[in-house]
Amino acid sequence: MEDVQSHAPLVALNIDRVGVRELRLPLLVRDRTKGTQQTVASVDLGVDLPSAFKGTHMSRFVETLEGWNAEISYQSVRRLLLDIKQRLEARRAYARFCFPYFIKKSAPASGIPALISYQCRLTGELDDEGQHFCLEVDVPVMTVCPCSKAISDEGAHSQRAMVRMSLRMKVFSWLEDFIDIAEASGSSAVYTLLKREDEKFVTEQAFAHPTFVEDVVRNVAQRLSELGQVEWFSVEVESMESIHNHNAFARIERNMKG
Repeated sequence: MEDVQSHAPLVALNIDRVGVRELRLPLLVRDRTKGTQQTVASVDLGVDLPSAFKGTHMSRFVETLEGWNAEISYQSVRRLLLDIKQRLEARRAYARFCFPYFIKKSAPASGIPALISYQCRLTGELDDEGQHFCLEVDVPVMTVCPCSKAISDEGAHSQRAMVRMSLRMKVFSWLEDFIDIAEASGSSAVYTLLKREDEKFVTEQAFAHPTFVEDVVRNVAQRLSELGQVEWFSVEVESMESIHNHNAFARIERNMKG
C-alpha cells in the first residue's frame, strides 16, 4: 500500500515533536514498603520529524508501547526510547508517563490507615547526544499564615498548598523520600481519613507551625539540597489562599552538579 507519510509535505518545515498522547496502560512502579505497586499511567510518545516527510507513523508508537512490558525505571524507559527511535527512524525520541502513586498513610492520632494518592510524572528524552530524564512529584500540604496568626486575637487563615517537585537524579531514589520531604516542610501533612481526635491533632500541629509559601519552598529546597542523589531540582509551592481572591506561589531551582 502507498506510504503517504513518506511523501513530501506542501510546507517543508522540521517538526520538533509529533506523536500520540494519553495512551492508557497498567504500570508497575517500585514501592518502598511493598517492593512494587500496580497503577495506571497515561503515556505520551513522540519523535522529531524532518521537513522531507509529510507525516509520522502513529501506529508504530502504539506497537512499541504494546511490546514494552516492564517495571518503570530509567533503564526500562531508555529501552522504550531506543525502540521508538529505531522504529520511526528518528533522531530524537520522547516519552512521558503520568500516574498516581498510592501510599497507605495512618491518621496521626487514631492510627487508622487510608490510601492517599500523589500525582507523578516521569519524562525521558533520547537523542544522538545522550539521554535526559526528569521525575515530577506533586504533594499536597497544609499551611497556616504566620502573619494572620500574629495579628489575630483568635485563629488564623489556613489552606491547602501544592508542592511540585521536578528532579534529575544521579541514582535511584524512592518516591516516598520526596513525598516525606514535602510533607515535613509545610504546617501539616494532608490525610485521607481523619477522626475527631485526628482533626484536633492536625489543627493544633498546623497552628503550632505556621508557614508562608516562601517558608515551604525554602524548607523543601534545603532538604533536597542535602540529598546526595539529586543533581538538579526545581520546586514550586502554590498556596490556594482561603481568604484572598488569588493564589500565592514561590519557586526555587538549583543545579547541584559540581
